This record gives sequence, C-alpha cells and structure tokens, in this order.
Amino acid sequence: MYYSSGNYEAFARPRKPEGAERKRAWFVGAGLASLAGAAFLVRDAHVPGERITVLERLKLAGGALDGIKEPAKGFVVRGGRELEDHMECLWDLFRSVPSLEVENASVLDEFYWLNKDDPNFSLQRVTERCGQDAGTDGLFALDDKAQKDIVRVFLATREELEGKRIDEVFSRNFLDSNFWLYWRTMFAFEEWHGALEMKLYLHRFIHHIGGLPDLSALKFTKYNQYESLVLPLTRWLMDQGVRFRFDVEVTDIDFALSPATPDSPARKQATRLHWREAGAAGGVDLGEDDLVFTTIGSLTENSDNGDQHTPARLDEGPAPAWDLWRRIAAKDPAFGRPEVFCGDIARSKWESATVTTLDPRIPHHIRKVARRDPFSGGVVTGGIVTARDSSWLLSWTVNRQPHFKQQPADQIVVWLYSLFVDRPGDFVRKPMQECTGEEITREWLYHLGVPVEEIPELAASAARCVPVMMPYVTSFFLPRRAGDRPDVVPEGAVNFAFIGQFAETTRDCIFTTEYSVRTGMEAVYRLLGVERGVPEVFNSTYDVRKLLAATTRLRDGAELDLPGPEFLRKRLLRRVEATEVGELLQEFGLIEDDRS
Repeated sequence: MYYSSGNYEAFARPRKPEGAERKRAWFVGAGLASLAGAAFLVRDAHVPGERITVLERLKLAGGALDGIKEPAKGFVVRGGRELEDHMECLWDLFRSVPSLEVENASVLDEFYWLNKDDPNFSLQRVTERCGQDAGTDGLFALDDKAQKDIVRVFLATREELEGKRIDEVFSRNFLDSNFWLYWRTMFAFEEWHGALEMKLYLHRFIHHIGGLPDLSALKFTKYNQYESLVLPLTRWLMDQGVRFRFDVEVTDIDFALSPATPDSPARKQATRLHWREAGAAGGVDLGEDDLVFTTIGSLTENSDNGDQHTPARLDEGPAPAWDLWRRIAAKDPAFGRPEVFCGDIARSKWESATVTTLDPRIPHHIRKVARRDPFSGGVVTGGIVTARDSSWLLSWTVNRQPHFKQQPADQIVVWLYSLFVDRPGDFVRKPMQECTGEEITREWLYHLGVPVEEIPELAASAARCVPVMMPYVTSFFLPRRAGDRPDVVPEGAVNFAFIGQFAETTRDCIFTTEYSVRTGMEAVYRLLGVERGVPEVFNSTYDVRKLLAATTRLRDGAELDLPGPEFLRKRLLRRVEATEVGELLQEFGLIEDDRS
C-alpha cells in the first residue's frame, strides 16, 4: 500500500488482485469503517460480495452514524458529523454509491449539488445573556502569547506532545480566547484532552482556520447521517451480495503468533472468531484465505437514552466493544492498550439531546437567534450556536429541515450537547446528567432567550426531548503515546486488520468520518495488495498559501510587526516586496501593499 495524490491515481481502476475471488472476509462491527472496508473490497479488490459478512451486535448498521425515530420517545440523534471538501477517502467512497433520491447520481453528486446551491455558514455563532449576540465579531482575540502557543505546538514533534494535556502546553491566554471557544465547542475538546490530538487537528484543518468563526468551513448532508450516508451505502452493499448478520456479538479472536527469527520475520494470523448469536456460543475457523477486519473500541458504547421524563443513565458496566479489544490486546503488545482510552469515563463522557418542537412557538425563538426561517428547508443555524455563559457550555444546532424523512412538516428537530455535564445549570440548577428531557429543554430555552415565565409550559407541552449519555464519546482524545493505538495492519499480520477510530494511521485525525473510511481503505489495500494509491491526507499543512492565510486570520488581520529600527524595517520591506514572497505577504495582508 502507498499514498498518492492527483488525478492520475484518483481516477484509475485497479486490476483484480491475484486470488481475490477465493477470499472470504469477516467484518467485526457494522460502523462506517466496516461498511467502507466492505465497499472497497467489492469495488477495488474485486472480492465477490457474497463472500463478505458483516457481524454486528446491535440490530442496525451505522455505528455512531445514527438517526432514528423511537416510537415512544421521539427522534434521536446521538451526534452530528461535520464534513468538508478534503475528506479524500470519504468522497472516493461515496462517488461510487448511488443516491437514493436523485436519479443517475451518486451520494457525492447529491451532496455536492446541495452544498453548491445552499452553502453553509452561521449568522450567529456565539450568544450570551439569554440569546443575545456575544459580540465576538468573528475575531479570535489571540494575544501575542496565545499566538506563540499555537506556533510552538504546531512546530513541536509528536514525541514532544505524547502524554500531555492541552492545558499543559497552552497558556491561560490561549484558553480564554475566542479561538479556543470556537475550537473546543466545534470539535468537543476539553482542556484535559491530549495536546497531540490538538496538534494533529491544527495540521489537518489549517486550511479551515478562517472558517471557524462562521462555520463556513463546514458542509452538511440533507438529512441525518443515517439516512444520508449509512442507508444508501448499506443498500448498495446488499445489492452486491454482502451479508449482514445482526444480533451477533464477537467475543474474542484467536491468533497464531510466530516471533521473528534470524531466518524469518514475525508472522501473525487470525485463526478463529468467537461469537454469541441470539445468546448461543458460536464462531468460525479462519484459514489462509479468510480476512478479518475488526473495529476496536467504540465512542458510542453503553450509550443510554432517557426521555422527556427520565434522565439518561451513565452506564459504567460491562462494555462489549471495549472488552473485546481488551481480550485481543492481552495477546500481543502490538495490539494496543485500550485502558488508555476506556479507563477514565469522567474525562471521556458528555451528553447530547434531541429536541423535537411540536408547535410554532419555539421555532419563533429559534428564528431570532439563527436569523433564518427554520422551516425554509435550507441552512438554519449553519452549525452549532454556543451559549458562552452557559455553566454546561451548551451548544445547539438546527440543520436543514426536515432532518428525518418521516418528520412532520410543522416540527423542527434540534440537536444540542454540553461539555460540562456535571455542573449545575443556570436555569434548572441541576447537572445535565441528572436532568430529564423536559429539564434539559428548559435550560436550552433559557439560553435561547425565551421569557422565563414561558419556559416551563413550553418545555412541557411544546417540545419532546430525548437525552443521551455517552460514557466514551471523547475517549480517543485522552492523552496517549505511540503504541497505545495499534497499526491498521500490525507488522507481521497476514490476514487481519484493525479499523475505526482507535486504529493508527498517518497524519489524519480522529472523530471524523474520514478517519473511519481511511482505516477501512488502508486495511483492504494492504491485505489485498490493491494496485492503487490511498489518497493522502490533504496537504494544506505544507501549502505556504494556506499557512499565510491562517496566519492572517489568527492575527485577526493585523500586519506583521517586524522588529528593529524604522529605517531598517522599511529597507527590508522594500527588498521583500520586490519578490514573490513579498507578493504573497501582501496578498494575505501580512505586510502593507505599497504598490498602489
């Protein structure tokens, strides 16, 4: 396997690898990584679909990419995915998946046209004082010390940041800035999360720095992520003959492990899958032509749904996905260290909620903050709106409506989440994790700007809310070191790979749909020897134009302050201005353009 960029490899169709028709593939878990891996097996490795089986403990595919209507509770979305142009592997996948709504179009075509016609941006990103504009004015408010913090982390090696927290490498100046407010709420970072992850995000999305304040960096699907992405992909896979077996919990994997010798390299082979299906023990022996792709860990494991009158429960009990990784990891140090990620629920949990409005009264207040009609069918909030003075640090969003195909035309689906779920609220005076759906709605309505005397009645009769507690939702952000996540294909592995958010691949960052798809693609290409390059991570971090544009935005448009006497600065600038470097600096506003 190798990485590539450019049209030459992007448009090429790989030939069938030798012996592909004899392969039999098993995917553990039916999240996006597995669905993508199965698709690449069919499309690029030419493995017959009927020889691919996806094993899933739950009754539905999609993993964290969910969206469902529970008859007794209402619509439920555990989280939303923020998408962008340069998710190279994701769009490589969905260019081949037919749209379910637009004839003779792919999911990528449908998505591209939607966001061309209705581009995303926010008209009010941050509020305070019960729905009032917080007056951030799109500025990052980074002083010199905070800017130096960013540069230092950006230039640091990965090794320098391993095991360190964000608040250990960034000063209070940075953590009190608008930049950190935009950043942490958009990506769900906490101050105790890993500085390495922060660095990887800075490199990965440096081209979107300018779009942070108004969220114009983002793109969204027409409906919830299950109906827009998972459903067309699973239908296409089924059309290719791929088998899905639900209610099957894989409990362990056996391996034959041979250490390296002077005459031969290390060899690692998966030899048996163990599972429980409908309560009964079962499994399958694995031969040379059997391939196993295992999703390790899970950010949505042990999620618990409350309802309008019941708080969501924090489930700290047995967690099957994590228990499976623990059993696997105990067999070889190269298989990772799951306890690094699942051993501190207090640091990895947060809670979300889905509010469905039942009449026009609450949408009236949404319109005031979003400055758009929530019933228009187009962009509404343009991404999350953060209540800066919320004790919970509550953020909420209204995507294009309807958010579900089954949604009545007179209802609005709102998604919200809080980073501090164990702090008392400002109106309810209880921690979010102890609140019912109705109480969470009250707290949100307070920060939305609803008159306080109207809040109790509106929360009780004008909305229905489903809270969801997720113990492990940011577990992959916890401080880590090299080796804590296993390689997608560990050294010596001949017939198995690890995929998903807790497998290690180069330069990309987790908590994205792209990362899941990338690990599935790399696993297939490496194990099958597919003769096509995996699209490399977008190279904005090496593009001087992107770096200069980001520098301008981080400085809120201020010109560079060159040191030294005035006459020397002018002389230096005259020399620089006459070069291509000078033209670039002038183009991006870092030095004054005197050419006029």
